[in-house]
Amino acid sequence: MSNAIQAVRGMNDILPEEAERWEGLEDALRSWLRGYGYRNIRTPILEQTGLFRRAIGEATDIVEKEMYSFVDELNGEQLTLRPEATASTVRAAIQHSLLYNGPQRYYYFGPMFRHERPQKGRYRQFHQVGAEALGFPGPDVDAEMLLMCARLWNDLGLEGLRLELNSLGSAEERVTYRGALVDYLKAREGELDEDALRRMHTNPLRVLDSKNPGMAGVVADAPRMLDYLGRESLAHFESVQRVLKDSGIAYKINPRLVRGLDYYNLTVFEWVSDRLGAQGTVCAGGRYDGLFEQIGGRPQPACGWAMGVERLITLLEANAMSPQAPDVYLVNQGEEAARLAFRVAESLRDYGFSVVHHCGGGSFKSQMKKADASGAAVAVIVGDEEARALEASVKPLREAVDQVRVRLDDLPEAVAELLYQEESEV
Repeated sequence: MSNAIQAVRGMNDILPEEAERWEGLEDALRSWLRGYGYRNIRTPILEQTGLFRRAIGEATDIVEKEMYSFVDELNGEQLTLRPEATASTVRAAIQHSLLYNGPQRYYYFGPMFRHERPQKGRYRQFHQVGAEALGFPGPDVDAEMLLMCARLWNDLGLEGLRLELNSLGSAEERVTYRGALVDYLKAREGELDEDALRRMHTNPLRVLDSKNPGMAGVVADAPRMLDYLGRESLAHFESVQRVLKDSGIAYKINPRLVRGLDYYNLTVFEWVSDRLGAQGTVCAGGRYDGLFEQIGGRPQPACGWAMGVERLITLLEANAMSPQAPDVYLVNQGEEAARLAFRVAESLRDYGFSVVHHCGGGSFKSQMKKADASGAAVAVIVGDEEARALEASVKPLREAVDQVRVRLDDLPEAVAELLYQEESEV
């Protein structure tokens, strides 16, 4: 038994009982993606190493430290097990002229490979589902990708995921910002760790993503990319935010969000959970308008995201063991209010909020007690007076803030503002 061969560290077996959960999730994801017009594309696990060096960037952690690369002894080719699938999808689009008839939406499933420290929900062979919108200049497609993710979390019953948002501007704006950032880092060179000293000249934006607590002060005081955005980039970013606000999707602006791949520009985002340890990103992506040209194709705008399937599975299991409190408890008092309350509840769910609709009658006082006991953050109150005016009252349940009365059309935004606060604004 001492000579028994084990699985490679970080590359795990998915046994039948667990595989059944995977199949159920995959079926749900395929149905959801098709509902937004995305079609499946399947690319090889092996690609030319040069594809990822050109696409991801020579000075990234992935290319420098994490890729499984080797020489094919049969023909001398430099090959790499794919660490991500965006570059492969773009390569396929170029090679097969997939955008000849106009923009396309594609999705993929499959294993990816990175030689990094195994941790909760992340392994050396891991699986991703991703979506790529190719040929769309945005910002409408950027916003749609965020809205579709919010709908997925609601469909899966996942709560507590936070949307973080930033803009990296245009290539020209990033060059200007890079110069300012390097000057700043040089001025504080004595406070930089070894990794930051190295990246200061090769990939300075990656310094902002440092996980070293000793670098927190340096990162916090660094210049913000948002302050270097030109008029067009600002307008693009503001348009994305406008759709999110109109749709009642909570987010925060994180000016230090840069992502780990060099091909991004303009919108970048992450959906983050506190239930996955230090590496809590569940879904991440953004716009990458320069990638087609970067790997030898004609310039094309593009935007996409990828989700870690293992991380989704972990969150789904955790949800099953520890149900999360709803966002909203809907209180209704009166005959007209009771009729309207169903529409209000469904409308809020359409915007991605989890809602407990009080049923069974009872006094206003008893309903409010149940609202408080539910753990909900917000009570939405509809009485006959509000119903006749097509309004509702919104009352925070976990902080001392006065309730407000709003039009039903404005209700999702009012709830979102109470549930989440932006860290900063452009």
